[in-house]
Amino acid sequence: MDSVKLFKCLSDRSRLKIILELKEKASYVELLAEKLKLSPSTVSFHLKKLQELSLVSAKKDQYYTVYSLNSELLEKPVINFICSSELKDSKEDEKSEFEYRNKVIKSFFHYDKLKRIPVQMKKRNIVLAYIIRLFDYDKDYSEKEVNEKLKEIYYDHCALRRELVDAGFMYRINNTYKKLKES
Repeated sequence: MDSVKLFKCLSDRSRLKIILELKEKASYVELLAEKLKLSPSTVSFHLKKLQELSLVSAKKDQYYTVYSLNSELLEKPVINFICSSELKDSKEDEKSEFEYRNKVIKSFFHYDKLKRIPVQMKKRNIVLAYIIRLFDYDKDYSEKEVNEKLKEIYYDHCALRRELVDAGFMYRINNTYKKLKES
């Protein structure tokens, strides 16, 4: 069982209330919704999440689906859910992050020209980190020098320059720009 998914699932107050109700006795969606003062669709949603982690099981009983708690699983000590084998190796994380960065760069650049500035912050930061490599870390740049470098990769160099400053990749003092982050 993925311990991160388990703890995320258990971090919801409504799911905890459902678990407490099911601890007392098996039940169906409508009855749980009535007891917990939630809509049946909300209860169904949360039950599905609990089912995905095998915390709850479902059994058809005539017209209703009756849900019951897998109390055996929940009686285990918390430490049993935290297994080092489940936690991803940092090398795997770095590899997937590297692959994601490359995918973002490929989708926003065409022949070393930026097609557009990404709207999503995570993607925008990846693109800006890629662009800031054009600048040396300990060098002061005039606004004109910054504009010249940015014009080479994007038509709206002013917007790009502002993005670099706003995101903290560069700072500006009296029309002099300096790279802030080492990339």
